[in-house]
Amino acid sequence: MKYSDKKDIERKIKESHLRSQKSGVRKDQFFSRSILSAGQLESQLQINRHLLEIAGHFLYFFNEFVEHTGAIVVLTDQNGCILKLLGNKNISQGAQKSALAEGAYLDEKNMGTNAIGMAILENEPVQISSHENYITAFHQLTCSAAPIHKDGEIIGILGLCERSTKAQLYSLGMVAAVVHSIEDHIKNEETQQDLLEAFKYINSIINTFSFGVLTTDLSGKISRINAEACKLLNNQADELVEKNLLGIMPDGGIIIKTLSEGRSFEDKEMTMISGQKTEKFNISAYPIKNDQGELISILIIFNEIKKIIHLVNKYTGMHAHYTFDDIIGKSREIQWIIEFAKSVASSPSTILIQGESGTGKEVFAQSIHNASDRSENGFVAVNCGAIPESLIESELFGYDEGAFTGAIKGGRPGKFELANGGTLFLDEIGEMPLSMQVKLLRALQENCITRVGSTKDIPVDVRIIAATNKDLKHEVERGRFRLDLFYRLSVIPIVLPPLKKRIEDIPLFIDFFLNAKSAKLNKAVPQISPALMNEMLTYSWPGNIRELENFIEKTVNLEGKVNIDEHLKEIFPEAAIQKEVPLVPSTETIETLEEIEKRAIQKTLVLSNGNITQTARNLHISRNTLYLKLKKYKLT
Repeated sequence: MKYSDKKDIERKIKESHLRSQKSGVRKDQFFSRSILSAGQLESQLQINRHLLEIAGHFLYFFNEFVEHTGAIVVLTDQNGCILKLLGNKNISQGAQKSALAEGAYLDEKNMGTNAIGMAILENEPVQISSHENYITAFHQLTCSAAPIHKDGEIIGILGLCERSTKAQLYSLGMVAAVVHSIEDHIKNEETQQDLLEAFKYINSIINTFSFGVLTTDLSGKISRINAEACKLLNNQADELVEKNLLGIMPDGGIIIKTLSEGRSFEDKEMTMISGQKTEKFNISAYPIKNDQGELISILIIFNEIKKIIHLVNKYTGMHAHYTFDDIIGKSREIQWIIEFAKSVASSPSTILIQGESGTGKEVFAQSIHNASDRSENGFVAVNCGAIPESLIESELFGYDEGAFTGAIKGGRPGKFELANGGTLFLDEIGEMPLSMQVKLLRALQENCITRVGSTKDIPVDVRIIAATNKDLKHEVERGRFRLDLFYRLSVIPIVLPPLKKRIEDIPLFIDFFLNAKSAKLNKAVPQISPALMNEMLTYSWPGNIRELENFIEKTVNLEGKVNIDEHLKEIFPEAAIQKEVPLVPSTETIETLEEIEKRAIQKTLVLSNGNITQTARNLHISRNTLYLKLKKYKLT
């Protein structure tokens, strides 16, 4: 079968919409413009009896695997007249009593652009989704269709209609594969071998799934299993088929009981036996029913919890963005730290990153993770200072169903489980409550955690990187941090220098942030005056890189019309008040030279943000002289 490329399909859909409009199809119509009466439909079924007999086996088998999704299988004749419908006929409230009814025509002239009509016109497999359909009633549907051939001529169309929210990318491939099987059977319909080959085609599709699939009867006997399921269970298909489900899923009886009672069973965490050990899997099960609506078998879909967690981490931002190449700095000190961090990146030992706020601790943590042999797994960050003390245990270790009021059904994994196989970044570790430090230490020592409300230990393989802007030794001395946890965390210590000790790196940051913020704000890179550049190079930046970044963003917004004095007024109002004290008092009070000198030193200290070297330079005196005067005026 041929397939059009994306641009060709878009062109054909656009042309079909124009034809639909010209032929008088209304977008708001619900009924097909051609619907057969009961007698006419019976005649049409007789004419296509051969097609229905051959395709019937495949239709029911195909429907078994898609009915649980709420989809319907459609078979039409070569002109688009619906001959057979299987599955959930309530899939579309707007179309259930009109177009999607046996005897209705789905060709372009009667229903506008849709997958069945396009498959007839283009003589190829087609998938039409949402607003690609011409009539509004079909906008909630995604339909995959492929023509069935005999001797090179179209004799019918097979379609699969699903809600767009549940449609799968592989649906079109499944339809095309079933059509292929039907066409093969038409060529060799007299032989039993052809029927077996048809089942092989379906099984080959099932075997491409990246999750485990198996079917059982109501007693739990396994009737069919795919290759991924065998891989996950570390067993061979011939050793599993005909065996009871309870042999690989001790609690499997719950599934049969739940579905037998007409209740749903989706996204449950259950234990299965994989080889010689037990593993946790995410499991969903769906009923397979006969034409009378009776439950005849069960379809079970399962996947490894760790694979689900990997997908969660991938699509919810729980991965590291930065690498060592993203770290800005040419100073000897920062280059040495980068090389050291690279050398320990793949070590399993715990790393403690210390440094003032805004020095880039998380950037280093992410870079270490991406340079390690865990880079393909999750990087999960936890701000220990931002989580209420009552919630931090469940946040780190997770909880079981019913552990406390408000616990979600089925429980929830904690950050340790989400980071399993990867890196857990514990930011602001110095803010962790003492009561929680004991439990964290146990988890680090034993490499296992226990969910809140559970007694079962869960083994975890997590590399810990902790970070803090506090002096943890000082916190230990004050009794606010456990000494044993400090030693356990600081196996590999990394201390990041403040920006004021990286003077030669400041121009690099200024240049980088100017270009980055200008691009973000869609503004031209502003001209920086020599005076402003000098101010930025001599300012101590107590907020470090973060403060510099915010100042540059303000600089870009104000087109370079900023200065450090105004910046100080905004972040240190009390300093601004002191700074605004006039040198000459408004009264006629006469000050002594010593009083004037003392106030001048106070003022310069404020403007220099307490930096002794900068204060001495601004006063044009030596550091020793300044220290003597500070002692003299009791300013220390």
